[in-house]
Amino acid sequence: MSLAELLLLAVGLAMDAFAVSLSNGLCYHNFRRSQAALSAVTFGIFQAIMPVIGYFAGRFFSEAISSVDHWIAFILLGLIGGHMLLEAIREIRHPEACAEKRPFTLRILLVQAVATSIDALAIGVTFAFLDVNIVPAIAAAAAIIGIITCALCVIGAAIGQKCGAFLGQWAKLLGGVILLGIGFKILIEHLAS
Repeated sequence: MSLAELLLLAVGLAMDAFAVSLSNGLCYHNFRRSQAALSAVTFGIFQAIMPVIGYFAGRFFSEAISSVDHWIAFILLGLIGGHMLLEAIREIRHPEACAEKRPFTLRILLVQAVATSIDALAIGVTFAFLDVNIVPAIAAAAAIIGIITCALCVIGAAIGQKCGAFLGQWAKLLGGVILLGIGFKILIEHLAS
């Protein structure tokens, strides 16, 4: 996987967390800069750790399914990207305003961090199927995914305080398209070789 592909992957994965940060900035009462920073770091850490966990889980099974690994990568990225697209379209078609301004809590933050990083876990499994070298590549990939997620979440929270209701769904839509594109590229490269 090239650096450009990894950066696109990181941006695609970060779109869920970015959209949630937009929503947090819009919906939570007194969502301060310190809370925005804490949520951005938390999202970044979860997004960075999950691919590593997924990688080790995937390596455990990779030898048994090496003949179909490109299909599994394609299906996983397709499911993640497709889910993001459907969710974004649903939210665009049926926008819901924040029911009320409520306080932002640590429990809410942890639930959001886990929910937005599940797709990163699947990406780690995909890395295992693509036989990415664990030491340099998965560590670098995890760091890039975490840093990009953190940066986009800080930006998302700031934008959310201004105009997050409209942009959140479009961010998910873009993320879904990016992940689907990477999935198709992996499939085409393996079928062509």
